[in-house]
Amino acid sequence: MKERRAYSVLEVNHYIHSLLLDEPFLQRLYVEGEVSNVKYHTSGHIYFTLKDDDAQISAVMWRSSVARGLPDRIVNGDKVYVTGKIDSWEKSGGYQLVASRIEKAGQGVLYQRYEAMKREFEEMGMFDASYKKPLPKYPKKVGIITAQTGAAVRDIIRVGTRRNPYVQFVLYPALVQGEGAAESVVRGIETMDAQDYDVLIVGRGGGSIEELWAFNEEIVARAIFACNTPIISAVGHEVDFTIADFVADKRAATPSEAAELAVPLYTDMEGRLQDLYGRLQKNMTVELNRLALRLQKSRSILLSHSPEKVLADRRQYAVTLEERLENRMSSALLRARHRVDPMEERMSRSLTGKLDQSRHRLSVNAVRLDGLSPLKKFQAGYAYPTDENGQNISSVRQVKQGDKIRIRLMDGRIESRVEDAVIEDSEEKYGKKERRINAGRSF
Repeated sequence: MKERRAYSVLEVNHYIHSLLLDEPFLQRLYVEGEVSNVKYHTSGHIYFTLKDDDAQISAVMWRSSVARGLPDRIVNGDKVYVTGKIDSWEKSGGYQLVASRIEKAGQGVLYQRYEAMKREFEEMGMFDASYKKPLPKYPKKVGIITAQTGAAVRDIIRVGTRRNPYVQFVLYPALVQGEGAAESVVRGIETMDAQDYDVLIVGRGGGSIEELWAFNEEIVARAIFACNTPIISAVGHEVDFTIADFVADKRAATPSEAAELAVPLYTDMEGRLQDLYGRLQKNMTVELNRLALRLQKSRSILLSHSPEKVLADRRQYAVTLEERLENRMSSALLRARHRVDPMEERMSRSLTGKLDQSRHRLSVNAVRLDGLSPLKKFQAGYAYPTDENGQNISSVRQVKQGDKIRIRLMDGRIESRVEDAVIEDSEEKYGKKERRINAGRSF
């Protein structure tokens, strides 16, 4: 039996590669399709997928062809005409369309729907920064809404746990593409929003616009907008944008970046705490020193105003005042004595003179008074008549015949009755004329 030869994988791939290169049809292709998964590599090459409703093919445009074969920049959703050839990579066995020229033919249907919804939500204000909720600085519990078996959840947990092993990550397994994906994502958002999560991460890995379409659905956008818990959108890769990215409180280019945004580095937190602890100790030391100085000052003020100190000061002040008063009184007495002695001598002389004068006036007045004394008059034979009521009688006109009168003499009084009353008128200097009064009339 003839032994069969076994070919290596490389030999098979090389043979297929040769067939592709030898086929003229495959070396000059003109293909129509919609662009998806566009990636502009740092090397200058452009990687993308060309698709239609039934199939898709990987494509690349090398840097050498970009300058002359790409008039306009392409983005996901562009409908294009690609001129190129089919080539294979022998090491992996895959094949791709190598584009030499790309011409835009218009945007695809999905991309048009995407742009229309984006404009509508933007006009409604759902993208406005005023509605964006800040992410928590120190989250303890992070909710993840994505596929259970995808790479996204593994990347988020791996990066987040590395940054802070004390943060808890909880997964809500959701469909992220295909029929029912949008509804599944909405249920995950509503379920986790009703619980005590600090932040939610909603997303999946990269893919075509069809694969990411669940995150462009209106119900997902509205669920994210209505969520009370801050949401980070991590859909696709850096070049992929969905409506969820614009509505979410924060957009991450990748799931790994979402973990970095949601979870702060534990070492940074430790450093921050150490810094705060050092500042706290320093501030406490400064404050304690300030309070100690204030206490010392208050103690000094209190001691200076204590009852004992005040009483002692008042006593000393009283003693000082007493000494000053004694000194002033002694000085005042000495000055007063010096002033009083001459004054006393002058006053004594003045009083003696005035006393002598008063004695002389008294003697003179005594003589005059004695001369005017009624007793003297009585001794000389004068009498003091009054009516029976004690009224003084100084004129004969005050009485009439028959009136009772009293006559006061030196040694007593006489009760008498008027028998006759004579009025003496001085008509001439030396002659007299008499009128008698009888019964109150002159006769």
